[in-house]
Amino acid sequence: MASFTLTPETWQKVKIKFLRKYRELAEADLAFVPGQEDQLVQQLMQLVNRDKTYIEFTIRKALADPNGNRL
Repeated sequence: MASFTLTPETWQKVKIKFLRKYRELAEADLAFVPGQEDQLVQQLMQLVNRDKTYIEFTIRKALADPNGNRL
C-alpha cells in the first residue's frame, strides 16, 4: 500500500513536477485514478526505471511543498 494519498488536485501539482524532472514522459503517461496510488507507483517505477522507495519518497517530497518548483 502506498504511503501517501493523492487527490486529483494534488496529483496535478505533483505531475507537473514529474514532467519537469523527467522530460521524456508525456502527460498521457501520468494518468491517475483516485484511490489507485499503488498502480500509479508501479507505473512510475517502470517509466523512470526506479524502485518503489524512490518513487514514494519523491511523491511525498512533492506533496510536502506542492507550490514549490523542486521535486
